[in-house]
Amino acid sequence: MQKKTTTLIYGTGNAGKLDLMRHYLSTLQEIRLLGLKDLPFCWGEIEECGKDPLENARQKALAYYRICGQPVFSQDSGLYIEGLSKERQPGVHVRRVNGVNLTDEQMRKYYKKIAAELGGRCVAQYQNAICLVFSENEIYEARGGALNWKKFWLMTEERPQRMEGFPLDAICADYRTGRHFYDGEATMPEEEGDGVRDFFRNALKQHEMRMGKWI
Repeated sequence: MQKKTTTLIYGTGNAGKLDLMRHYLSTLQEIRLLGLKDLPFCWGEIEECGKDPLENARQKALAYYRICGQPVFSQDSGLYIEGLSKERQPGVHVRRVNGVNLTDEQMRKYYKKIAAELGGRCVAQYQNAICLVFSENEIYEARGGALNWKKFWLMTEERPQRMEGFPLDAICADYRTGRHFYDGEATMPEEEGDGVRDFFRNALKQHEMRMGKWI
């Protein structure tokens, strides 16, 4: 018996992040994934004023749902750097520094400076959260744990390669091997999609059970 397909909108205009999510969810045939640009809506800019990734993910998912009235999810991340004081942690403001939104090049320059302050390289991690909205009364959320990406090295060394949507990858290295992300063939971190897939499997299962009560 073929599984029912559910169309979900990923609330992001970042093509790189959309490609990564499509890769993660490619094994879940019950999900048809669309990005914001796949739908004829005027989306506008959603203000992100949450204090952590989950608050931001919730704000964006609800805002996009209220525009289109279709199931929408959003993912947000916070960057945390070991050895950096609490006051200087980027958190959800990875791109925004001292009230200014940095360009990709300015971001790399800023975080290379931090790495230099911490001895030339430092351990960092993206802590993630997801919010999926089926309706105002049916919302599924998760944060941390298996959703977080693995720790990595943030470095002063920069590679010329660029991947859209991931401006800091050019100054990052694998935590275990110390090998720069772009030294060799660039691959998507497969195991880091496990938490995302588990979240959607569980959410869809609960959604189907909930809908079954009304049939």
